[in-house]
Amino acid sequence: MMRYRLFGRTGLRVSELVLGTMVINDVDEYRRILHVFADAGGNVIDTASAYGASEEMLGTVLDHRDRFVIATKYTLTRDASDPNASGNHRKNLIRSLEQSLRRLRTDYIDVYWVHVWDRHTPIEETLCALDDVVRAGKVLHIGISDAPAWVVAQANTLAQCRDRTPFSGLQVPYNLLQRDIERELLPMAEAFGMSVTTWAPLARGILSGAAGRRADPAQHTERERAAAAAVDTVATELGVPPAHVAIAWTRHRSPTVLPIIGVSTAAQLTENLGAASLTLPEDAVSALEAAVPFELGFPGDFIAECDRSPHVYGDTVGRVDAHRRTRPSTASTDNRR
Repeated sequence: MMRYRLFGRTGLRVSELVLGTMVINDVDEYRRILHVFADAGGNVIDTASAYGASEEMLGTVLDHRDRFVIATKYTLTRDASDPNASGNHRKNLIRSLEQSLRRLRTDYIDVYWVHVWDRHTPIEETLCALDDVVRAGKVLHIGISDAPAWVVAQANTLAQCRDRTPFSGLQVPYNLLQRDIERELLPMAEAFGMSVTTWAPLARGILSGAAGRRADPAQHTERERAAAAAVDTVATELGVPPAHVAIAWTRHRSPTVLPIIGVSTAAQLTENLGAASLTLPEDAVSALEAAVPFELGFPGDFIAECDRSPHVYGDTVGRVDAHRRTRPSTASTDNRR
């Protein structure tokens, strides 16, 4: 059975694995998938207004709605010929939310995500519009997906200063082959106390084992082959499927990470759910990361050098015990009473 974590700095309990629904296209299979997920203790279902019929199917098959945390997204176009049917401005937010509520057959969304950063809409407008729907009870919590760290930090700082609802979650890609979020996004999320739901934990099937990869190895890069081989080796040593290793790796670095398990069948979900009970030994983590080296780059690596430098901090640099928490200690950024 899955364990639960708090979503950001809220009291919302969310399962440690999230069900991704983008590729589910059969109503009967959808119902079977939900039963398997619920039986394992899963309660977070990730969908989006742009996922075709998936959002509407969820509304059709979902029983006991209040037992689930429904997370859906807006931004992507609802009408390609209408310039205002996409983006993060107030009009598209309101129309997209109304559409999602109808499709999902519910009167509220647990977590409403901004699907991607819209450069043309001021973040203040997006925050204000989201805060309005939270105060109206149509949305309980908000998150942002696929945005630069500075945008999210600016938004949550504005929310804190102006007594508006902050982003409690960040949604980004993360796997052994794609670790970019470790540079800025993951530290930023930890500093603001945000949960991080991560997609593509299996790197489009590359890390899921031989059965999940393309038949022709030449279609993969040398780095992809190295990562897949390392995952397979660790999986053999631990006696678990490769997908469990790949998913467990995304969880080992930070307790804020909640992997999204995207499936199209109940059988796929049943196999991948076992990743929730796997904790990778440190030597396994080291072997995986050694196979596909990752450089943090500037400023992360430079600052890490400075942390250890007597030239920067004097001769006592090695005798200072770092005891402060990385993230702020305040319990919540929402101070409304």
